[in-house]
Amino acid sequence: MPTAPALAERLVLAPEVETALRERRPVVALESTLISHGLPHPANLEVARRSEAAVRDAGALPATIAIHDGRLLVGLTDADLEALATAPPGTVRKAARPSLAAALAADGWAATTVSATMIAAHAAGIRVFATGGIGGVHRGALVGTGTAGPTFDISSDLEELARIPMAVVCAGPKSILDVAATIEHLETRGVPVVAIGQSDVPGFYARSSGVRAPLSVADVDAAAGLARIHLDLGLGTAILLTVPVPATDALSPEVAGEAIERAIGEASLRSVEGPALTPWLLGRIAELTAGASVAANIALIVNDARVAGELAVRLAD
Repeated sequence: MPTAPALAERLVLAPEVETALRERRPVVALESTLISHGLPHPANLEVARRSEAAVRDAGALPATIAIHDGRLLVGLTDADLEALATAPPGTVRKAARPSLAAALAADGWAATTVSATMIAAHAAGIRVFATGGIGGVHRGALVGTGTAGPTFDISSDLEELARIPMAVVCAGPKSILDVAATIEHLETRGVPVVAIGQSDVPGFYARSSGVRAPLSVADVDAAAGLARIHLDLGLGTAILLTVPVPATDALSPEVAGEAIERAIGEASLRSVEGPALTPWLLGRIAELTAGASVAANIALIVNDARVAGELAVRLAD
């Protein structure tokens, strides 16, 4: 998929990222919405710094992506990370494919979601991307809930995975979603979903979602081999490589499931919907688990970055 000239003109690569790509050294793209919208300060800044450090420790170069004053920055400074992490609520836009043009047309900061990060990373020539959890098919999107009809609330993340060839590392779909429907949707769109080190798709906060992965491999070496073949075949889709949250920080499926179901029920009673739904649910789940979900979220984000760094090193060899 060729990069449009207007998109290429708006890319600003950090000097070390530009050098690494020119020398064909491993680079890992990281999103920025988890800094501005995903976690409270100072946890958001901590996880951004720890994720970049995990990529470097694995032997690759991190390239956190965000928008500032109409430019797509591929690789942020520490001052940039702090600016995103400490910005007053409501001042940082959230950029996905549908809102990318609006974010680039505005002044100030915009954080990139999975879809916008993939667009920028692919345009820059980066083949590996790490995030916490992907968006997907929301509960009730296809058949409705209660007396309500279907909402058709399906994240643009899934369409991006279906159109951009890239190795994407995550801890599975966010657990507030319909995981089985999300995996089925990805299969329909030609996106392989691979579990590393286990047979089930990870459950984001928990190590297992209870949904069997279409494919599984033993370790990162095997994942890299599979990703290399998929990308070299030119099939035009991403490969989604899922990694469970570290066991020391994981929530049990029972604790995670109870908090998620209660939060979803409360959101329905309060008519929380649309773009406000996901952040509200994540915040409420954090309250219901006394912060344990936040600790799990931080751990899985950093772990995904580490695995993506290892993967990028193997793909660059």
